Amino acid sequence: MVFNAVLYALALALLVFSYLKDKRKTKKALTVAWKSFSNLLPTMLGIIGLLGLMLAAVPREAISGLFGRDNPGGIFLISLVGAVTLMPAFIAFPLAGSLLAAGAGVTAVACFMTTLLMVGVLTAPAEAAYFGRRFTFWRNALGFAFALAIGYLMGVILP
Repeated sequence: MVFNAVLYALALALLVFSYLKDKRKTKKALTVAWKSFSNLLPTMLGIIGLLGLMLAAVPREAISGLFGRDNPGGIFLISLVGAVTLMPAFIAFPLAGSLLAAGAGVTAVACFMTTLLMVGVLTAPAEAAYFGRRFTFWRNALGFAFALAIGYLMGVILP
């Protein structure tokens, strides 16, 4: 809590400094930031709402049964979901906490988070256009394998 307060105070101080240095640029930056935020807000609220409904609708026993106790099938399934999901990290981390609270295992949640952040199935066509199909395939395949390894390692370290 104190850390957040320090970050907010620092951001405010830097904003004031920027405003005193160049009012026009600061106002323009705030306008651009507000437009970006307002464009992103409906998507964020939609994702948060869907995740909230999903966690409310799916019984805790189902989550702990499928993704708990290091169930290999559940771990692979949640890893695939992470690989094909396009979600910002600031939404994924609270979701991970909710999954843990609902009974999912550390290994499953760690695999979900690492595949979510390291594998990009939905973004693969754009990546392939820039880097080529072979590179994209191997980056995603290695990312998936490393994500599983990281998830299992986290399950050993954090019981």
